[in-house]
Amino acid sequence: MDVRSRINTLPYPVVQVAYFVADARQAALQAAELFGAGPFFFIPRIELSWGEHRGRPNKFVHSSAYGQWGEVMLEYVQQDGEGPSPFRDMFPPGQEGGVHHMATMVDSMTEAYAHFQEQGFAIAARAQTLNGTEFAFIDTTPSLGHMIEIYARSPELLGFYQMVKEASLNWQGDHPVRDLGG
Repeated sequence: MDVRSRINTLPYPVVQVAYFVADARQAALQAAELFGAGPFFFIPRIELSWGEHRGRPNKFVHSSAYGQWGEVMLEYVQQDGEGPSPFRDMFPPGQEGGVHHMATMVDSMTEAYAHFQEQGFAIAARAQTLNGTEFAFIDTTPSLGHMIEIYARSPELLGFYQMVKEASLNWQGDHPVRDLGG
């Protein structure tokens, strides 16, 4: 099976494109200025209730800025601290820039795991946010050059996506990066 047929049969639509960067806040400011994307919502030091990377316990702490660019959410993500992570799988310390993952929401994590494993893709990392949303990074780098992030569809997640999208409607460039906690 060639790569194009795998992509064409992917049952999960892309809802987000994420770039790995050294400074998520600065990258969001630049995206707002250069592309008119935004506004961005910055969440520092996102902690996880549990996590694993390549089968070993690992709560990779990261910060992210989320904004809207047309119909797709745009995320800039940075790793806070060092150590193994799905980000370091692609970008060693001191290196940044480039698409890290594209994200999709799924109704069943179990079915999504099975789908990707049947396609020959490994699970690079699994985790759960403090509010209970499970997510995972599927290592599709050999075929696509980036990972695919899957997360369980939930009212909270859909609400977050809606809030980001609604903020972008008629946005005039004021306050391009807004803090959401930390």
